[in-house]
Amino acid sequence: MGADIETEVLIAGAGPTGLLLACELGLAGVGAAVAERLPRRSGHSKALNLQPRTAEVLDCRGWLAPLLDRSLTLLPAGHFAGLPLDYSALDTAFPYQVGIPQARVEEFLEGRLDRYGVPVLRGRELTSFRQDADGVTATLHGPDGTEQTVRARYLVGADGGRSTVRRLLGTPFPGRDGRIGMAVADVELAPTAGGTGGSGEPWELPDLAPDPAGVAFVLPLGDGVYRLTFGGPDQQGADRDAPVTDDEVRAALARCPGPSRELRRVRWASRFTDASRQAERYIEGRVVLAGDAAHIHAPAGGQGLNLGMQDAFNLGWKLAATLRGRAPEGLLATYHTERHAVGARVLANTRAQVVLTLPDPDAMVVRDLLSDLLGEPAANRRVAAMIAGTDIRYPVPGAADHPSLGRRVPGLGLPAGRGAVLADAGSPAAAVAEPWADRLDRLDRLDRLDRSTGAPVVDEAEAALVRPDGYVCWVGRADAPHGLDAALAGWFGAAAVPTGDRTGRR
Repeated sequence: MGADIETEVLIAGAGPTGLLLACELGLAGVGAAVAERLPRRSGHSKALNLQPRTAEVLDCRGWLAPLLDRSLTLLPAGHFAGLPLDYSALDTAFPYQVGIPQARVEEFLEGRLDRYGVPVLRGRELTSFRQDADGVTATLHGPDGTEQTVRARYLVGADGGRSTVRRLLGTPFPGRDGRIGMAVADVELAPTAGGTGGSGEPWELPDLAPDPAGVAFVLPLGDGVYRLTFGGPDQQGADRDAPVTDDEVRAALARCPGPSRELRRVRWASRFTDASRQAERYIEGRVVLAGDAAHIHAPAGGQGLNLGMQDAFNLGWKLAATLRGRAPEGLLATYHTERHAVGARVLANTRAQVVLTLPDPDAMVVRDLLSDLLGEPAANRRVAAMIAGTDIRYPVPGAADHPSLGRRVPGLGLPAGRGAVLADAGSPAAAVAEPWADRLDRLDRLDRLDRSTGAPVVDEAEAALVRPDGYVCWVGRADAPHGLDAALAGWFGAAAVPTGDRTGRR
């Protein structure tokens, strides 16, 4: 008996990770469907920011500008455990955090899917699946008890920290349970003499200095609504699913710096911890994990949403190439290799940030020392690049020979599912790349500088090969491009039969 729905990729979860992946696949012409257990968007937002690297990712697709129109603020700084990080020194066109509720990002991305014919199956919860050598057959349950079967060549679990896909897959999820209890609430506050009711108030970095009473801070979301984040003695040991009470919220508001605030209504509230876990494997056969399904950590530094969206951007072109039969052997496996290492690094830095906010005398000494170190521009820039996601360097062959190999190229507009050969017109490098013309674009040159190394990405005598996600995977002389053909085959598969210059000059 055939499946009710057949598609190339079934994505479980319509959060930012799942929706961005669906957009990437749709742009590449891959058939996809998104299954989401919620019947409609909740409108609630766990995350409130886009880091600079995520802004670059969205910009290269032309999606950042409309999201900026939906944003609340631009914050020209980041923080490490509340210690300020200067983003102005970063090598990016977007040296700021975009303050935007997660729900607005989701709404925008889901709206894009209509253009690509990718359905979002709302009110459909994935409850089981089985995989074989050719694909995955999944069962979706609807709110009225109906069942649907979906047959897909791949299943992607982007269904959050309590991922059903990960649980059914049986992938180990090692790490540690949470030790610190926190809460978050979107609240309506009465206007005060010291504020404007949430419209036009500036965002400020949170004060996370160790305090036995705990931490509490608010950010204005507009129209009299604020995001309140807090944690103190009353939140420790509370059951994760226990309701957040109005009394807890009022007590936290009283601890917030600034003018006194009167609670009108709690719109939404939830608890979270500093639990830190990561899936041992991001890929098991025909099943892939991404976003919070692959890793959970404390929301320190505002990295969580960004880590998941960048998972999706790394995965999208590799999955598309695999499904189109153009992927070299092992390409999809590099998703795990690259993103597992990035995720582990985020888990490590968030754990360190939590330690620096504990009201422990030794932790406070370390915090003071780090505060002094971050006063040095070079140290501040290095930590800022880590939190912003602009310092990622993937392990590509030959990376030891050139400082730009494995690093991103900021400012490129990259078509989905394709790459870019960067070379002077008519150079031998361009001739070598001709058999891959059906999956490459060409640029005359690339002269952006990578400030993290002080070295040019390419100079006038060099050519570079850039992956579809904007990372350099080969650099060499344009007039003697040794190894370019191997790099092209290694990242983009076997060469096609040359049929003339089909690349677009830009």
